[in-house]
Amino acid sequence: MRLPKALILAAALDALSVPVFAETLPADAAARLADLALECVHKEYANKIAHVMDSDADAQPPRKLTPAFYGCYDWHSAVHGHWLLVRLTRLQPEAPFAPRARGALARSLSAENLANEAAYLGREGRETFERPYGLAWLLALALELREWDDPQARAWVAVLAPLERAAVARLAAWLPKLAYPIREGEHNQTAFAFGLVLDWARGTGDRGMEDLLVSRTQALYAADRDCPIGYEPSGQDFLSPCLAEADLMRRILPPARFARWLKAFLPRIPRNGSGDWLAVGVVTDRTDGKLVHLDGLNLSRAWMLEGIASGLPADDPRIPALRAAAARHRSAGLSAVTGESYAGGHWLGTFATYLVTARGIAGTPWPAIP
Repeated sequence: MRLPKALILAAALDALSVPVFAETLPADAAARLADLALECVHKEYANKIAHVMDSDADAQPPRKLTPAFYGCYDWHSAVHGHWLLVRLTRLQPEAPFAPRARGALARSLSAENLANEAAYLGREGRETFERPYGLAWLLALALELREWDDPQARAWVAVLAPLERAAVARLAAWLPKLAYPIREGEHNQTAFAFGLVLDWARGTGDRGMEDLLVSRTQALYAADRDCPIGYEPSGQDFLSPCLAEADLMRRILPPARFARWLKAFLPRIPRNGSGDWLAVGVVTDRTDGKLVHLDGLNLSRAWMLEGIASGLPADDPRIPALRAAAARHRSAGLSAVTGESYAGGHWLGTFATYLVTARGIAGTPWPAIP
């Protein structure tokens, strides 16, 4: 009897209840995550377009409007679906899924497709297109390609470069004008996007963008105190406003300073090692595209909690509670990455991959959680 693909994927991810780093990601789990992206990066419909129209000529199908990133329901999900394929193929280049992943990437990342993407982004009236979430994921994709020592990846870096530069220019023009942070739990949130873009700036050596992001992060977030995490989550969050901010601040503060900032920002993190101080998000309908966001929240909370722990001094007494809460969220989030419903299947694999390969965390692994 053949098990449903959803059950196979759940079983493959079931063992990942503790932090897993690239070299230890099980091959079956990597393959199942790759399958989620391969099933959607060129699946044009259903499709949600955030598209400013200036004339009848702008009424075109997604594959014509954005020919590289038209699948996976929306533009940003298509972008990070491609990131997933690059990430996993880079980490496991000999895996059975790698040829299919390379083929899908080659089909999307052609010079013609990416030139059309850059032209689309540059059109007047599209200044807010995918800002900041989609643009941040585009830079994450660019960084993943740049870090991949592979001839084909280097060719993709070259053809992606104009779109990459356009995204950087769009963000650089916006950041100085941003008077307030955006603290919501969905795409417009600034803290999560700032973290991805800061990682890109440091990874590519763009000191100008790094300095701009650090200064804007300090201006917008450094004085924050007593974040109301008890009010989280909202009913359709996939990002935590409080934890994303802390995960961003650990990127710019040395451990001792970050420890002091965190004490003022989240003063009620326990010191007894308990993980029940932060309740796991509950999803009541995984076929609902908004309600299923909470599965993504559990995954993103897990990596943010692990990131926060990694930014503290090694003897900080809050680390066990942060990791215990991360483990609870990791288990709940990964168990939901089944692909059974397209509402979550088109994007949760990216969040799972970001989590289990510890993409956002520098340094060495911490001890496994009991």
